[in-house]
Amino acid sequence: MNENKQYNRLLWNKRLFFWGRLLLGAIFILASVDKILHPAAFAKIIYNYQIVPDEAVNLTAIMLPWIELLLGLLLMLGLWIPGAVVLSNLLLLTFFGAILFNVARGLDINCGCFSTTGEVASGAPMGWYLLRDGIFLLLALYLFFYVFLRKRPTNRSAV
Repeated sequence: MNENKQYNRLLWNKRLFFWGRLLLGAIFILASVDKILHPAAFAKIIYNYQIVPDEAVNLTAIMLPWIELLLGLLLMLGLWIPGAVVLSNLLLLTFFGAILFNVARGLDINCGCFSTTGEVASGAPMGWYLLRDGIFLLLALYLFFYVFLRKRPTNRSAV
């Protein structure tokens, strides 16, 4: 009975990990598309955050969306999972920190997370971005926990 319960828990965690990495991968891919198509508009958004040095804004606007796309594809395809999970967590921590920093400074800027248009996502306040990115970060942290910190089954035939 106990082995069956352990097997079901392992199977549940495996499924949750699978769907979690697909979801996070899709989020990264979706976030990258508009930025790749409109690098100049994305550079303006990065500049408005007032965090990246002026000399690095254009390079960041060009490279960041491609990194997001690559991480999204790696997560969805199940390739190089440990590295993709670590980098996803680092990116999401950085994004969350950048938004939090601007909220603390009282700036209400376009997040630039999924769109480079000048509109703030349907008038959403920066607090909404914090909540949304916090949820994304929790998902990424679960993936990190699953890949690096979970207790491995002692019985190799379990799963």
